[in-house]
Amino acid sequence: MECLDGESMANVEKQEKIEDERKIMKNKKKKLGGIKTMPFIFATEICDKFATTGFHANMITYLTQELNMPLVKASNTLTNFSGTASFTPLFGALMADSFAGRYWIIVAGSILYELGLINITISAIRPSLHRPPCPTKKNCKEASASQLWVLYLSLILTSLGTGGIRPCVVTFAADQINMTKSSVAARSWNFFNWYYFSMGMATLTALTFVVYIQENVGWGWGLGVPTIAMALSILAFLVGSPLYNRVKPVGSPFVRLAQVIVAAVKKRKEVVPADPALLYENKELDAAISLNGRLLHTNQFKWFDKAAVVTYSDAIDSKLPNLWRLATVHRVEELKSIVRMFPIWAAGILLIASSSHQHSFTIQQARTMDRHLSHSFQIPPATMSIFGTITMLIGLVLYERLFVPFARRFTGNPSGITYLQRMGVGFVVNILATLVASFVEIKRKAVAANHNLLDDPQAIIPISVFWLVPQFCLHGVVEVFMSVGHLEFLYDQSPESMRSTAAALYWVAISMGNYAGTLIVSLVHQYSGKNSNWLPDWNLNRGKLEYYYWLVSGIQVINLIYYVICSWLYTYKPLEEASEICKEEAEELAGDKIPSMILDSRNGHGEVELARNETA
Repeated sequence: MECLDGESMANVEKQEKIEDERKIMKNKKKKLGGIKTMPFIFATEICDKFATTGFHANMITYLTQELNMPLVKASNTLTNFSGTASFTPLFGALMADSFAGRYWIIVAGSILYELGLINITISAIRPSLHRPPCPTKKNCKEASASQLWVLYLSLILTSLGTGGIRPCVVTFAADQINMTKSSVAARSWNFFNWYYFSMGMATLTALTFVVYIQENVGWGWGLGVPTIAMALSILAFLVGSPLYNRVKPVGSPFVRLAQVIVAAVKKRKEVVPADPALLYENKELDAAISLNGRLLHTNQFKWFDKAAVVTYSDAIDSKLPNLWRLATVHRVEELKSIVRMFPIWAAGILLIASSSHQHSFTIQQARTMDRHLSHSFQIPPATMSIFGTITMLIGLVLYERLFVPFARRFTGNPSGITYLQRMGVGFVVNILATLVASFVEIKRKAVAANHNLLDDPQAIIPISVFWLVPQFCLHGVVEVFMSVGHLEFLYDQSPESMRSTAAALYWVAISMGNYAGTLIVSLVHQYSGKNSNWLPDWNLNRGKLEYYYWLVSGIQVINLIYYVICSWLYTYKPLEEASEICKEEAEELAGDKIPSMILDSRNGHGEVELARNETA
């Protein structure tokens, strides 16, 4: 150490200080987080999922039976609010990543959701807040404006609450365990598979228990049980508070993306050096947004590299760089990662649009079919969704225990197949599910015609409701491949400082898909004719629901072709994990410095230095 000059000694001491801080952070992380937090977080999410499923699963029945809404209006109302509930996570994620942190956004969102459930439970109990029954479905008086506003207030509160819960819970859970690629590859289980499995169990319970109460006991208890479950979820989450590893927010990710774009525009006339090592890097500046690893330079979208070009005016500045003029390679690659993800993410929008209304229509189909399991017991229409949920639960176990080890032998991929391939399978199966649904509808109406029941919308057609099971099972398979793969893709390929925002993008795709689905249904309903409307308001037997299914199947085929092209051209983000960075820094301290362009603001001179291999 005596051979080193003062500046070198200062650099060595600086590196040692960084290493000590990193060790302190690692020891702190070992004490907080870990598997011990999973029971509290999963209990929170299970109760939340139970509540949300119990609330939404049978709402089409509540709107059409209790508020006397026409079918298309009721379906559009639910789909629009579902779209809103899937869009609000973007705002919740931005607040979590920018300043509030995931913990407090989850707490605030849960409280808002609970208030919405309390409101609609009270409206179901008080007779003045809903309409008397109209069993004939002829000349029914719809709910008044005041009754609808009570409903809308509940849906608005739950939508806002969802904005805090959905983007943060899964990422908050992932914060508690090591999600680096090396750790994920070493584990025998997939976090996202088990997350979805837990949610599936909660959904299954709600679809059987809560829906049965709604159909056979009453809507007061039917909505009261989810309200109680949501209160329990808040309690479970708060109890585990002392154990959680809370990742600090590091500022708005959108501001950082904007800074890169502005810097690139300002330097649009600059020439990007042929050697990427000459672009600006600053490990200290990026430390808070690259805890798990640093993004490496890629040759895609090279125009954005202009933001990392160090000019003379940048070099003479002795202060920290003006981030609206100069961005690090890591920050440029954050923007590139988001741009690369968008085409793949967008493919999920039309998939959601094609299936957004199928749940509502299928419940109405089931209501006209023979649902008896015995002379005294029949399945509630909304409970038919359990077949999709059961298929998803079984599929997740088979996928992880059988398919992944089998596929790994051929691909060498620790996950068996990539998440892009996994999503592709989901797209194909979803097309098949929609086609099967169309053939079942043709069969249902043929039986109704044979028994002269086409003009009686309240009649029970002598065809078993179990004809609907194949399409539900296929949708369960879609969940196993598409939904899990999509969420895993967004989490893994997004910059680590934007993971809540990436999870929000998952829900934003659902939101936009729901709005697109509403547009498709509204256009079909408006322009498919009055006498033979594809989607009639009151009598589905006289509709052409199978035509609607064929239309969305065609849309999905076009979307699949688009997805295959995008996935074929996709480039995965290159990441240098923290362990590799530590090794690199150790080599630098030993004297084997890797060339890199740095703006040296640490020595006070603000000079641009090109660090090269040096020998003592």
